[in-house]
Amino acid sequence: MTPHSTLTERYVAAAVRSLPENQRDDVERELRASIEDDIDARIESGVSSDAAERDVLTELGDPSGLAARYSERPLYLIGPTNFLVYRRTLVLIVSMVAPIASIASGAAHALAGDAIGEIIASVVVTAFTSAIQIAFWLTLVFAVLDWSGASRRGPLVPWTVESLPDVPERRAQLGDTIASLVFLGLAVAFVFYQQFLPVAWNREGAVDAPLLDPALWSSWIPVILVLMVLEAVSTIVKYRAGGWTWPLAILNIVLASAGGAVVAVLALAGSLYNPAFFAAFPWGTSAGILGVIAVGTAVLSIVIALWDAIDGVVRTARMPRGSRA
Repeated sequence: MTPHSTLTERYVAAAVRSLPENQRDDVERELRASIEDDIDARIESGVSSDAAERDVLTELGDPSGLAARYSERPLYLIGPTNFLVYRRTLVLIVSMVAPIASIASGAAHALAGDAIGEIIASVVVTAFTSAIQIAFWLTLVFAVLDWSGASRRGPLVPWTVESLPDVPERRAQLGDTIASLVFLGLAVAFVFYQQFLPVAWNREGAVDAPLLDPALWSSWIPVILVLMVLEAVSTIVKYRAGGWTWPLAILNIVLASAGGAVVAVLALAGSLYNPAFFAAFPWGTSAGILGVIAVGTAVLSIVIALWDAIDGVVRTARMPRGSRA
């Protein structure tokens, strides 16, 4: 029996991850057995182990397409040849362009002194319309390719085994660690940056007032910074331990709850933001605007804390039993 290699592991993981939960185990066993048998047959005919494996996986094709056949889900809209390329391209472009366009639109309306309602509406409408425009034009391009017969020559971007993603557990640990540390580093840097350098501009130029209430430097900002540092240390420990454990999950709940509670309480008490910062904008002096911002901040901080805490528990529960101790 041919031992599993990294390529086979990556292929099987990519093929079963989009299947319904009740199908994954059976399909994984069937797929592994089929791949091993085909590899063994090629080796017996004189092909090297590595070449046999690559040939077998290449003939199987894109694992997403294989998963669609297992689940009996047809690939509609563009056609099976280029549908997967179309879907990946659409998701990539929309996820990059729509947020940038909506943020730029909101910033332009804020600098123009528009009311907060107009700014929010601008952000939402821009995100929606840009996504619709991208989807329309990209779909049209792929449809023309299908109508013209270009798809008969095969996918626009041929699939190869080099495009296989890593096994999710290996990829996620390093990716999550880097993303968490970068986010925490940017958050700490922003706390200091906003105190000494402008973070917004109005019609008269840069707004000199800091976003956060300067009085917090003698009370709660040091606490928030300590919580961020502890979160970073916890993230590094988790990576070195090889994943989530129950002690780390409990610590994550404590840190997330503490951080969310501090921000929410300060926001609702009117002590988080600097009123002078918002007074620099025409919409910042509107009746009740600071209250709306405070409630929105409190709700967002609580939602993020809950998501962080629950995510840690769920990931710990999914870890193999031997690694949760």
